[in-house]
Amino acid sequence: MKIEEGYMPFREYKTYYRIVGEPSDKAPLLLIHGGPGSSHNYFEMMDDFAETSGRQLIMYDQVGCGKSSLPEDESVYVKETWAEELIELRKYLHLDHVHMLGQSWGGMLEMYYLTQFDPEGIKSVMIDGSPSSIKLWVQEQHRLIKYLSYEDREAIAEAERTGDFTGPRYLAANSRYMEAYCWDEPNENSPEPMRRETNGKRASLIAEGPNEFTENGTISDFDVTDDLHKVHVPVLVTNGTDDLCTPLIAKTVYDNIPGAKWHLFANSRHLALLDQREEFLSVLENWLSEND
Repeated sequence: MKIEEGYMPFREYKTYYRIVGEPSDKAPLLLIHGGPGSSHNYFEMMDDFAETSGRQLIMYDQVGCGKSSLPEDESVYVKETWAEELIELRKYLHLDHVHMLGQSWGGMLEMYYLTQFDPEGIKSVMIDGSPSSIKLWVQEQHRLIKYLSYEDREAIAEAERTGDFTGPRYLAANSRYMEAYCWDEPNENSPEPMRRETNGKRASLIAEGPNEFTENGTISDFDVTDDLHKVHVPVLVTNGTDDLCTPLIAKTVYDNIPGAKWHLFANSRHLALLDQREEFLSVLENWLSEND
């Protein structure tokens, strides 16, 4: 299977991209990773989908992580930068007609892009585990924390009171919270792409904050809920029952996008591609085929 890698000049930086498969009469699928500060790595678990679906996959590392430039300038780490990068990537790779799949922050970026720039040539969009409002996200994370043990709840509450997110009790509690609702700490049994460094911890801290429930970074005021009525392309909203992106968060997105559809993965956390890979790819294939 053909894999092409390259770099797009972006401002004074460079953006890494990876194209899997050959061009075909089917519109390519552009994959937008989460974070901010994750990377394309986990999308490599979809490489064989390019072959089985006969559709080219395009993935990239947003500036600030992965194999892309890691700017020192903190002012770069804002939603406007990543939207501009997405716009430039579509031009650079001639993605005039394209499907898009954004996971977590990637879906947030899709929503921002669709509501603020009204792009042409988008055949369909999958918004996978993404909030339209950080305020609602934080509210729901604190509800999820209530299901942890008393000791873990207390450790997290103490860290939030003091602003110290370095103590061993907090770190252990946060790790258990992430394993419950996101994914396991990488280990020897994890798929190889999940074990690879994302190089995005600094971007995550600047843009998001120290964790999923203390959002005090540059995207902490993100809220496009009231603009979602502007979206006029086919949209599939997805999330898992045990997801950081709770059903309430997903339903808020679904309710506000005209004509949207929604698929709930009944046994998944924040990455159904990992927890329920076959069902995820089946849902995706059916969705793309409906909208080609």
